[in-house]
Amino acid sequence: MRKSSVLSGPSERPLFCGDHPAMDFLNTGAGSRGAAREWLSTGRDLLAWLDAAGLLAPEQLGVSLGDGAEELLDDVAHRARSLREWFRGFVQSHAGRPLTAADVRDLAPLNALLATDDAFRRIEAAGRPEDGRGHDHGEGAGVLRWRNRRRWRGPDVLLLPIADSIGDLLTGEDFTLVKQCEGEGCGLLFLDRTRAKSRRWCSMALCGNRAKVAAFRAKRRG
Repeated sequence: MRKSSVLSGPSERPLFCGDHPAMDFLNTGAGSRGAAREWLSTGRDLLAWLDAAGLLAPEQLGVSLGDGAEELLDDVAHRARSLREWFRGFVQSHAGRPLTAADVRDLAPLNALLATDDAFRRIEAAGRPEDGRGHDHGEGAGVLRWRNRRRWRGPDVLLLPIADSIGDLLTGEDFTLVKQCEGEGCGLLFLDRTRAKSRRWCSMALCGNRAKVAAFRAKRRG
């Protein structure tokens, strides 16, 4: 997560407690204490969240909001919300068990979106100034590197890094470790990366401490 530096989104900060970008994406439409908060209401919100999540490429940060572009971005935000709720349904149907080859049939909407990608790779000098690193790498390996890029065809491209993050979760993580916070009324989701695989809360600050206080009070009452 990084502080959004380009566009002014919601005054509050979205939660990044999912331990995976795909989980954080789901949490843009969830909340604790039974109060869901929508973080992707507008195109500006979507851009701000992508920037804060580190999913927006530097060359896309300067997206123009003039000449009708804001309306187009709002439409993409609507599509992002639809993608999110489709993925929420997939998670609710499959969480808690290993994914199987047969589950790919349920991923048709995601694969259809990924098929629109116009990504490419190019060779760049390592340690470019925009990366905040110097050029003095010495000779040999490390001077050049591959860099993944996308052609900017319009606002729809903003959905692709989200689709990538969902794909990364599905192919690179143990889906049995996708969990929902046990806090009362909390709908936040996370990937349990703890060593003992025993994480229960979205965060100690939000739900963990409240549960501890409630348990302590119940114990005192006998």
